[in-house]
Amino acid sequence: MKIKKGDTVQVLSGNDKGKKGEVLEIIPKTEKAIVKGVNIRKKHIKPKKQGEEGGIIPVECAIHSSKLSVVCPKCNKPTRIGYEIEKDEKVRVCRKCGAKLK
Repeated sequence: MKIKKGDTVQVLSGNDKGKKGEVLEIIPKTEKAIVKGVNIRKKHIKPKKQGEEGGIIPVECAIHSSKLSVVCPKCNKPTRIGYEIEKDEKVRVCRKCGAKLK
């Protein structure tokens, strides 16, 4: 997967189209990612211990990586990712402006 934890991404399709957020977690087995503030669902929590409160809390759910595009920090636009080899290291590069991504 070309998306890494900590990247800023933009949603390309679905209910949250156009929203930007930071990647909190990557799930490579299913090719999904959890993005902060995107794909929010309501989760019902039951109290486990005496005195603990239950309720309904909002939770970010996983979204497929094909619906996400990395936002370049230099040109601030969603872009595809390319790779360059520098001193025996593979570096991710913005395809629009050529800037290096961390």
